[in-house]
Amino acid sequence: MINSVCRTTDSEYQMVKVAIAGATGYTGAELVKLITGHPRAELVAVTSRSYGGEALENIFPAMRSIVNIRCEEMEPKSLSGRVDCIFLALPHKVSMQYAPVFLENNIKVVDLSADFRFKTLSAYEETYQKHSAPELLERSVYGLSELYEDKIREADLIGNPGCYPTSFLLPILPLIREGAIRKDGIISDSKSGVSGAGRSLSLTSHFCEVTESFKPYKVGAHRHVPEMEEILSEHAREKINITFVPHLLPMSRGMLTTIYAELSEKTTYEAILKIFMNYYESRHFVRILPKGKFPDTAHVRGTNFCDIGFWVDDKSRRIIIVSAIDNILKGAAGQAVQNMNLMFGMDEKSGLELIPGAI
Repeated sequence: MINSVCRTTDSEYQMVKVAIAGATGYTGAELVKLITGHPRAELVAVTSRSYGGEALENIFPAMRSIVNIRCEEMEPKSLSGRVDCIFLALPHKVSMQYAPVFLENNIKVVDLSADFRFKTLSAYEETYQKHSAPELLERSVYGLSELYEDKIREADLIGNPGCYPTSFLLPILPLIREGAIRKDGIISDSKSGVSGAGRSLSLTSHFCEVTESFKPYKVGAHRHVPEMEEILSEHAREKINITFVPHLLPMSRGMLTTIYAELSEKTTYEAILKIFMNYYESRHFVRILPKGKFPDTAHVRGTNFCDIGFWVDDKSRRIIIVSAIDNILKGAAGQAVQNMNLMFGMDEKSGLELIPGAI
């Protein structure tokens, strides 16, 4: 039985009843693990288009004797009264069909597709497809937990950020908001593990295509660029365009982003450090590394941390920032649970105090 005992000493705490739609993808499976181990959440239902009626432990044998639940067909109204929150780990365009029904039934929604990340309808439709629930875009809150906490706490619909945007926006937004860097000429060079492509079969993610290979993809055409530019422009209060080049790494999970930007004026390492510390010193999941130290994907693997290191180049008046996240956790499922915690008035760390492995 899942989470049959509430692991908290506060008798006033109530368990948040949770459903996960799309539980058999990589992100969905991570959500199952996180909610199963969460001290204040109970996994009530999981859905799957491909495995309806199948026990989850048969799909993921590692969950045997730990997760005792069967996949259901997606029936939104059947979840009314059973759950308080649902995670939509579904493809783009599918989530928008279901979110309105859940909201009408007082079920809070954390959507991990792109369907509710945009405020501008045209930006979404130019990047993805026609939106069937555009009236919800203003209602949704962008789920970058550290920078939208106050809005997330009041929200019932979260557009969980993409993995690349999370690794890019957490380091860059404090500098944009404080006017420390120029708003033109920003470059993001990002690398992701293969799990970012999802669990569905694809030639480009086959072992023989990926192993001993390192390559860029979707140069100049990646769908996360409009998402990043919209958030950047919101904080800069003017239109910002960036250069973004994603790469595929021959590893299962992890993401490393290197950002290049020109400083707005002559400054020091210590001045930039002060900006980062003002934003993140009290935020558990963002770790600013000591001078001369830079992130390693191995040090955040299996955690909800974002590690940030940077260097101020006095000669070129540029700043080089490096961030590392686990693309399935802080870049997806982990941040989604962090958002759920905030939505239900919990400590944002609840269920996410995962310790990185030494090897």
